[in-house]
Amino acid sequence: MKPLVSIIMGSTSDMPVMEAAAKVLDEAEIPFEINALSAHRTPEEVEKFAKNAKSRGIKVIIAAAGMAAHLPGVIASMTTLPVIGVPIKASLEGLDALLSIVQMPPGIPVATVGINAAQNAGILAMQIIAQSDRQIAEKLQKNKEELKKKIVEANEQLAKVKFKFKTN
Repeated sequence: MKPLVSIIMGSTSDMPVMEAAAKVLDEAEIPFEINALSAHRTPEEVEKFAKNAKSRGIKVIIAAAGMAAHLPGVIASMTTLPVIGVPIKASLEGLDALLSIVQMPPGIPVATVGINAAQNAGILAMQIIAQSDRQIAEKLQKNKEELKKKIVEANEQLAKVKFKFKTN
C-alpha cells in the first residue's frame, strides 16, 4: 500500500490536532503517511521530502505548523502538489500561524483551513483525490449526505423542545 496523502507536522506535539485528518483519511480508506519535519530544524529533509513526494505517488500534502508556521509554504515552494496548511494554535491563539500560512506570495499557494481544523484538511484532501477516483468520490458524497442527515435529525429534535414563546 503506497500513500496518496502525506501528513507533515513541525513536531509530534501537533499530533493531537492532526489526528483528525488521519481519521478522515483512514475512514475513507485513503492510504497516508505521517511524518515530523521542521522547516527550521531539518530544512534539508524538508527539501528532500518536497522534491520527491510526487515521484513517490503522493497526491496531496497536509502540512501543519504553529507560530512562525513556515512548513506549509516552504513545502509548497518546492513542489507542484497541492499543499493544505493547518495552522496550529501554539501562541497568539493561532493567529500568527494562520497569517503565516495564508499570506503566501504570488505563485506559491497554500490552501489553508482554520486554526486546528485538521478534519477539514482531511476532507479537502479527500475532495482533491475524489476528482480522479470514483470510489473516493462516492464515499465523499455519502459523507455529505450524512452531514445533511444530522441536520435533519437535529431539527426533528429541536421541534420537540418546548418553550412558552417558541413558535415552531
